[in-house]
Amino acid sequence: MKRVVRFSILFLALSATWGQTKKATKTDAEIKQAIIDESIASYRGSCPCPYSTDRAGRKCGARSAYSRPGGATPVCYEKDVTQKMVDDYRKRTGQ
Repeated sequence: MKRVVRFSILFLALSATWGQTKKATKTDAEIKQAIIDESIASYRGSCPCPYSTDRAGRKCGARSAYSRPGGATPVCYEKDVTQKMVDDYRKRTGQ
């Protein structure tokens, strides 16, 4: 009886430890969204992307950094995220 209890406790402890160490792997779509979010968060102004809103609550549109030539180039859309960027993100975060 004691053996069964000890085995059960050991099994539960190992199961809990294994469950905590396993990381969920993000999909490419999730990684692309994370890259976009990081890019927008790192932009210092109020209009990084055309779909962003300025401080007055208006859509940025053509006034956005994404739409203007030169200067900052934030990543705003999934089509802007390359496979290399996804691979680099995976290496950097261990995903």
